[in-house]
Amino acid sequence: MRVFITGATGFIGSAVVRELIGAGHRVVGVARSDAGAAFLSSAGAEVYRGDLTDPDGLRSGAATADGVIHLAFQHDFANFEASARTERRAIEALGEELADSGRPFVVTSGTAGLPPGRVGTEDDGFVDDSPAAARMPNEAAALAFAERGVRVGAVRLAPSVHGVGDHGFVPRLIDLARERGVSAYVGDGANRWPAVHRLDAARLYRLALESGPAGGRLHGVDDEGVPFREIAAAIGRHLDLPVTAVPAAEAGAHFGWLGGLVGRDIPASSAVTRKLLDWQPEQPGLLADLDEGHYFGKGAARI
Repeated sequence: MRVFITGATGFIGSAVVRELIGAGHRVVGVARSDAGAAFLSSAGAEVYRGDLTDPDGLRSGAATADGVIHLAFQHDFANFEASARTERRAIEALGEELADSGRPFVVTSGTAGLPPGRVGTEDDGFVDDSPAAARMPNEAAALAFAERGVRVGAVRLAPSVHGVGDHGFVPRLIDLARERGVSAYVGDGANRWPAVHRLDAARLYRLALESGPAGGRLHGVDDEGVPFREIAAAIGRHLDLPVTAVPAAEAGAHFGWLGGLVGRDIPASSAVTRKLLDWQPEQPGLLADLDEGHYFGKGAARI
């Protein structure tokens, strides 16, 4: 299968590229920079120069593809709503290109928008008070193309997609601990975060592309819910820093833009996804990955 991928040079996307090529697929990856293009070429992929702000260009790139995987997102948390609108325009352009073709279209969503306080499932919709609420309608916009002849599915990633080269939430928590001199959690720290290793997530994208059902919502989750105080404790242990509680009212002051998420109790299950696609995560869980130490070497989170 010839697969067009946005976000192909990112932390997760680069793993998806290798996963697909290893399974015999041909990959056309979108690259914004010379460095990104060089990575794709070295991995054995074809390079398509473009970016998320040019939906017509992305549509042209997808025209000759047998399937599309969309991973790109502008992670500008100061202008999150604008980033979400940019992504939606790209999704709509790609979906229009694939309409009435039966071709697969795998988009990226997240479990952070699920109802808090209980284990979320693939059947659950999103809630309006999620810190990621502005992006959540994009999943529905994508899945609507199932009624227009597209085998579209959404992979909802856990808030922590971990592994060597991670530059997401966990590295930011490590940076904050270094800056503040403490590794912190909110309240009693019993709130739970799901997690998945990037290599397991990459395999899920491949399976979704190959055999995911039209309109399917899939959960990229291995650890169903790691208590946040255990994440903070692992960070504190590796940095030799005290671990402390922060009152909920002070979460924003301590954690900055992460303040609305660190105290949220958002465990999630992937039981339906595992059964549907015979997907079984094989890589270390989040705490075991932290204990491998690669997050804590100088520059480790920026590989």
